[in-house]
Amino acid sequence: MTTAPPTPPDSDAAAFVAALRRLKAWSGLSYRRLEREAADAGHCLPYSTAATMLGRERLPREELVAAFVAACGIRGDAAEAWLDARTDIACGPASASASASASASASAPASADTTSTDIAPAAVVPAVVVPARTRPRRLRWTLVGVAALVTALLGGTTASGALTDDEEVVRETSTSARL
Repeated sequence: MTTAPPTPPDSDAAAFVAALRRLKAWSGLSYRRLEREAADAGHCLPYSTAATMLGRERLPREELVAAFVAACGIRGDAAEAWLDARTDIACGPASASASASASASASAPASADTTSTDIAPAAVVPAVVVPARTRPRRLRWTLVGVAALVTALLGGTTASGALTDDEEVVRETSTSARL
C-alpha cells in the first residue's frame, strides 16, 4: 500500500462500486481477510456479502460501505468521504438542496411586518422512509411448523380419548335391570 487509496466518485452507483473494487485491489486483501479485518474494526462483513456487493452494479447499503472501507484500512476523514459519496449518490448532493433553499429564501420578497425574531427557514431535506423490520422467513416458517405440530398432537390426543375421564357411568334403566 505505497500508493494513495482510490477516492470515491459521486457520479453514479456503477462508478461507486467500481471504485470499491479498486479499493479492494489497492488493499490487496482476500474476501476472507476483509471479513477478519472488518471484525477487528468492530464491523460485520461476511466474505460472501463483500463478494456479492462488488459483483453487482447497485449501490450497497451504508453499513456495508462503512465495514468494507474500514476493512480495507481506510479510517477517519477518508472513510467519511466514502460514506458521504454513497449518501450523495443515494439521496442527491446535500449542497444542491441547501443552495436551492438559500436562493429561494433570497428571492422571496421581504414583508414589512417582519420582526427581528423571525428565523430563516431551514433547508428542506426529504424524509427517508425506512421499512419496518420484519421477521425473517425462516423464523416465520419455523413458527408455522411448530403451530401445525402442536395442533396435530392435540387433535390426536383428543381423538384417542386420552384427555377424557375414564370413569364409566352406569345407569340402571328399566330395560337394563331386567337383563
